[in-house]
Amino acid sequence: MINKLVKGVVATAVLAALAGCNSSDDNNTPQTACEAAGDACTKFTVIHTNDNHGRFWQNSKGEYGMAARKTVIDQIRNEVDHAGGETILLSGGDINTGVPESDMQDAVPDFIGMSMLGYDAMAVGNHEFDNPLSTLDMQATIAQFPMLAANIYKKDSNGEVTSERYFEPYRVFEINGLKVAIIGFTTVDTPKVVSPDNVASLHFTKPQDEIQTVLAEIEANEKVDMVFALTHMGHYANGEHGTEAAGDVKLARSLEQGQLQAIIGGHSQNPVCMEGDGYADFKPGDECKPDVQNGTFIMQAHEWGKYVGRADFEYMDGELKLASYKLIPINLKEKNENDELVFITEEIEQDQLVIDALQHYQDLGQELLDVVISSTDGKLEGDRAVVRTEQTNLGQLLTRAYGDWVTANFEPTVDFGVMNSGGIRDSIAPGTVSYRDVLTVQPFSNDVSFVTMSGKEVQDYLANVALKTGGGMAQLYPLEMNVTCDAVEVNPDATSADIVQITSLGGRAFDIAGNYTFSLINFSAKGGDDYPKITEHANYVDTQRSDASVLREYFEKNPNIKVADYDPAQGGHPVFYRGGAVVKSCAK
Repeated sequence: MINKLVKGVVATAVLAALAGCNSSDDNNTPQTACEAAGDACTKFTVIHTNDNHGRFWQNSKGEYGMAARKTVIDQIRNEVDHAGGETILLSGGDINTGVPESDMQDAVPDFIGMSMLGYDAMAVGNHEFDNPLSTLDMQATIAQFPMLAANIYKKDSNGEVTSERYFEPYRVFEINGLKVAIIGFTTVDTPKVVSPDNVASLHFTKPQDEIQTVLAEIEANEKVDMVFALTHMGHYANGEHGTEAAGDVKLARSLEQGQLQAIIGGHSQNPVCMEGDGYADFKPGDECKPDVQNGTFIMQAHEWGKYVGRADFEYMDGELKLASYKLIPINLKEKNENDELVFITEEIEQDQLVIDALQHYQDLGQELLDVVISSTDGKLEGDRAVVRTEQTNLGQLLTRAYGDWVTANFEPTVDFGVMNSGGIRDSIAPGTVSYRDVLTVQPFSNDVSFVTMSGKEVQDYLANVALKTGGGMAQLYPLEMNVTCDAVEVNPDATSADIVQITSLGGRAFDIAGNYTFSLINFSAKGGDDYPKITEHANYVDTQRSDASVLREYFEKNPNIKVADYDPAQGGHPVFYRGGAVVKSCAK
């Protein structure tokens, strides 16, 4: 195993992170209580990451990647071992989905990389179910570590829930002489955000209920010193989880103090660095104070391997203390005063063994990006000057693709789609279409989402987005809608539903008393381009599937695109608007 040194500032940061339990030095530095206790105090270190999302390789800027991550992890292991401690390496799940090179290879390079890095266990994430169970089973055979999920049960052939779990519920690890039970949990929202077919044979229980069952099982079968949870449920400050399923804070609060010592989490993809009851304004290199709820430490290391979390623990007299906690940045960059991208800390060298093992998959991924997935008999219009001023065939295709995908994979039938024009970054030329072409059109890895609203809510929503200009200009399909040009000219900033006349949605006459479902990307749902924020709506669902991957699937299912089929003037829809003083595309 080759261990490369970490240079400069990074070396200093790593050494500082390791210093929590060092013995007194030659300058007569006072001993800590742990050091003074000698063998009565046990030191160990938890190293953790979460939400890898296909980032086995560094990005185009040279940030993160498993090879640089390996260098830092080995450095921590070596120094902890030298100081008389031991380490355990954990993942909060979501290894799948996010980078095309990984997605097209079913995350095989990611699981190979994790095995090389020596992960000891991972929580099962919701994105592990983006593919059929056969793919997940294959990944489990590659992984040289257990996938843990106590709250996922099998169903029998009649659809009845059995007492058999699909994954190991927990694993007991001996760390520096201590027996630590690590229980896995997966968000109960999983069936809501993945294709129902992929989880039809599974049942997800609430972690707050299931943990009592597992604690009883551990007590009956094992003698352990402490219990950790390894979760993919999300951290929500003060337990305020909104429309998401309850996460780590609620889990910690559901127990008696002392039942659960720590939660290593994922899913919400935030650095859990606290200031009071809320999140600190954390930046790479800053101090990070993890959350503590009901005596339980809660940690999460943001996403994508941007950071390696490091928690140095001391265990003495039956009590667990956190001596030091760091989020170590992995080759993150920022722009300097000359607008040049530079490393925030000194560059971490990449482990050559990891590079050599994963280079083949990176090269193959690049080749797969250029594989032909469809063709078009004309230009699919996404030029900035056009798509931000009028409805285009590419705008129609995108909204149709996302709406059709939601309808095919989730319960509601989508009536119409909304796409902000600023999210359409290029055209597709006539001829063959590759996945690389798809990524030029949709490069931001936004998620496809959907919401069901009442007719009145839809009318108010469309009245707002109908008047957007520039990047906010809405591509819409399929609907018929007029915006009164006179009203727009009188009040260019109008948002009143009175100026909107909706004729039909989804091929049916509009009924203000009805309910309608529409698709959109989560960027818009969160309020991007000044769209109405709808993420707190009770019926809002973020599918957590990227727009580019859904668009690729649409092209694959439609190998011969005819641009005439996506002409906005065809089929009677849409009849539109344009906000502001320019009225050329308002209905006459």
